[in-house]
Amino acid sequence: MVFASDSLKFDDKGLIPAIAQDATSQEVLMMAWMNAEAVNRTLATGRVTYWSRSRQAFWVKGETSGHVQELVSLRVDCDRDCLLVLVNQSGPACHTNRRNCFYTAIVAGEEIELMTPET
Repeated sequence: MVFASDSLKFDDKGLIPAIAQDATSQEVLMMAWMNAEAVNRTLATGRVTYWSRSRQAFWVKGETSGHVQELVSLRVDCDRDCLLVLVNQSGPACHTNRRNCFYTAIVAGEEIELMTPET
């Protein structure tokens, strides 16, 4: 079966959530948005490309920070409305300079910071 990005279920803004996961450790790194062109660019280049809602522009992960996400595998969920992007991550994935974006836990109603920024 040949993949076509138009087979995906994008929201009313033309976006689909994409969860980035480290291909080796299986650690969930971040969640961002892709549109059809970002999906196609990611597949064509092997460099993960997202759509920045705030800048209304394409965002190639690591383009400015050097914290590149190299595509290992792109997976589509059963409803075709969410993507799992397996990557080789170099450096922190989060813009806060942490390994991943999920560094805050809620424990007994309190927020606990699980990791500090990398130096």
